[in-house]
Amino acid sequence: MTVVTPAAATGPVPLLIMFGRDDFPAPSAPDREGFERIDAAIKAMLVERDPALAKVFADHPAYMLHEEPPAFRMPQRDEHGDLPRPHQIIAAGWGYAMLDQESIQPDNGAALRAGVIGLANRGQVRKPDDWGVLRAWAWGASRAYDYLSQQGEIDPGRIGVEGVSRYGKAALVAMAFDQRFAVALVGSSGKGGATLLRRNFGEGVSNLASGMHHWMAGNFLRYDAVSGPAKRSIADLPVDAHSLLALCAPRLVFVSYGIPEQGDAHWLDQKGSYMAVIAASPVFDLLGGGGLDPRPPEMPPVGTALFAGNLAWRQHDGGHTDTPNMTYFLTWASQKFASARPGSGGKAASG
Repeated sequence: MTVVTPAAATGPVPLLIMFGRDDFPAPSAPDREGFERIDAAIKAMLVERDPALAKVFADHPAYMLHEEPPAFRMPQRDEHGDLPRPHQIIAAGWGYAMLDQESIQPDNGAALRAGVIGLANRGQVRKPDDWGVLRAWAWGASRAYDYLSQQGEIDPGRIGVEGVSRYGKAALVAMAFDQRFAVALVGSSGKGGATLLRRNFGEGVSNLASGMHHWMAGNFLRYDAVSGPAKRSIADLPVDAHSLLALCAPRLVFVSYGIPEQGDAHWLDQKGSYMAVIAASPVFDLLGGGGLDPRPPEMPPVGTALFAGNLAWRQHDGGHTDTPNMTYFLTWASQKFASARPGSGGKAASG
């Protein structure tokens, strides 16, 4: 995990844990002197292995085996005019942590005897009610919280979790199972995330069971059974996406999607996710956070922000990403955090 906080922060900052490779922010490279030392060390090792290379290097003293430091570039805006997500986050006064999910559990059905699942099972085959990969990644996010909450530059009461696609599913699971997370940005998560499974549209249980069975507990696969005494259909599933969203109440959850025309595929079922947000809203109302507000019964036009409650929705005009919604999310969450501070007259955002 790589953690980045604003250099100019004057106190503890909110922070977003993001599933993804833990790259350092650019530019992050040695200076000229550092590159020269690396180059000299590599050449020395090569000469030790092959002394004849000493003459080659002597004949070409300006030749460097290691690349020069990359030239600094200002962050580039995408076709929608949006800066990269890390730049948006830092500009808003937040920090972020890139959490490498592969270091927790490989995204591979053949690797269920490895990672934290394999460690817990001592390398044996998992039982039907043992974790799937999504739950393992969520567990890893909780371990990240353990560390981040002890860092003085980070506000432990304003740590959130984010993900897109399969990582959006994992972010929602992390939020549901660990009440310490104050906020979640759930991007284009589809079936198995914030979209209703029991809606007969787009991707279904059969798709998840055949291609991505390792994401879920083995018991989930029973709802794809087609014959035998254990035959069950998706209609028999006792829980659904709105149940997962409801477990997050009354804390802050922002559900984000793009549009099919830009690559956020129809089978993700954006409408089914909006229906789940509507169905989960009464639980947010009951627990004091306030569900989707306003709450039109039909999915609103693209670009419509429904931000008054603790459960928020916005479909942007981009593709399979949450980048166009990042600034909206940061503004909404920051305002919610501010209204929840003592003396502000607002309600607490965390359970």
